Amino acid sequence: MPYYVPSVPAAPRAAGPHRQDLQNRLDALAETHGVPGAQLVLTAGTGTVSLHTGIADAATGTPFTPDTAVALGSLTKPYTAALVLLLVDDGDLDLDEPVADHMPALRGLPEVTIRHLLSHTGGLPTGPDSDTAAATNGTRYLTSLCTSDQALFPPGTDFSYSNAGYVAAGLLVEEITGMPWHEAVRALLLEPLGTSAAFIGDSTVSRPWAAGHALNTATGRVRPVQQNLASLEAPAGALMASAADLAAFGSALIGRSHVLPPAVAKGMLRAEHGARPGALADGWGLGVAQYRQGDDLWCGHDGNAQGTSCHLRVDPASGVVVAFTGNAGGATALWRELAAELRDLADVYVPAGPAPAGDRGRPVLLPECWGAYRNGGADYRVSAGPDGSPVLSIDGDLSLPLVCYADLSYDLVDPATGRREPGGRFHRDPATGRIDRVQVSGRTARRTADG
Repeated sequence: MPYYVPSVPAAPRAAGPHRQDLQNRLDALAETHGVPGAQLVLTAGTGTVSLHTGIADAATGTPFTPDTAVALGSLTKPYTAALVLLLVDDGDLDLDEPVADHMPALRGLPEVTIRHLLSHTGGLPTGPDSDTAAATNGTRYLTSLCTSDQALFPPGTDFSYSNAGYVAAGLLVEEITGMPWHEAVRALLLEPLGTSAAFIGDSTVSRPWAAGHALNTATGRVRPVQQNLASLEAPAGALMASAADLAAFGSALIGRSHVLPPAVAKGMLRAEHGARPGALADGWGLGVAQYRQGDDLWCGHDGNAQGTSCHLRVDPASGVVVAFTGNAGGATALWRELAAELRDLADVYVPAGPAPAGDRGRPVLLPECWGAYRNGGADYRVSAGPDGSPVLSIDGDLSLPLVCYADLSYDLVDPATGRREPGGRFHRDPATGRIDRVQVSGRTARRTADG
């Protein structure tokens, strides 16, 4: 993919919207989607619009402020990727050397490189839930997952979003720097960016922070929820930050800060071969997703913790940065609606997700996809529903109807509304032609049984 960082910041398309119109829509959408509080920052280098609305905690009524930190969830991963790439830029690591050269816990997968970890192309399972992870340490966690019998595909040949890969990346940072991941990200990234460090589970946080919230659909009320993240998972999801903090990181990604050298920023934004993220994005770099919007190529990442939803988008060609945080699960829907409206409100054509699928033809039944699939400890089953059409269940939960297409992609159908959403795709073994894997929302599972 071509990569371009303007030597002079582009005209600030996002700097001159009708500020009050934006504020009114943010207020209204937060109420519509049951989101207690949210932040939005748009910047183009020569101008910034910063907005916030609502409260940080429904139990206390604490106001949301521009400095309120929100649990970023997986939006932590680009920061961890940047840490690793800073070490590569310093000559301490080589992107294409095996991770096992530094971490014996990955000796079961000797072909997995540092590049594979950061681009989710190593074939690693996603990792167990946080309760299970809390009962072990990093070495045992990785040793149990990074084995040849659990590998999802040969390294570098496909994509499967993996928290385990970023646990390994964080431990690699600790091995090379001699600092705990929290200290390394604070010293090498957060403080240079002007961000006050805040982490899930850190009782010493000195800045205001927002609780996550869940919506009670019966009463229409929201309630605070507890964050649940094992300490060893911190490099994959422990950061808390404001939209302004995210915008500062996004600006560094497109060359507006000395914090990320050009080689680091370019490496993060450049598409990696073999990284086909399906329903997550249109491509993937080193820690950063790619999203197509017409002729424009945006980059960024999404993140969800317990009851939060956070999003970052940057357009390297125009210099526009958009950052959003919200402290409820409904903030994901808020973000999608707001992103679509930014075209009219701020002349910003920002993609909330991957480009819509092209014409895939008429749906097909595809009974050869029926069977059991597995990714680490997660079990997926595709079977015939009551009407004979395929359904998908994960770990035995409620089955969701699938609409399959001849190109092996599929949509998931909301049983309540009938709305279709891109779900992923099936894969054929190139040697046998048999369907041997399924990708579900970016995570790949390997077939374990037919029927």
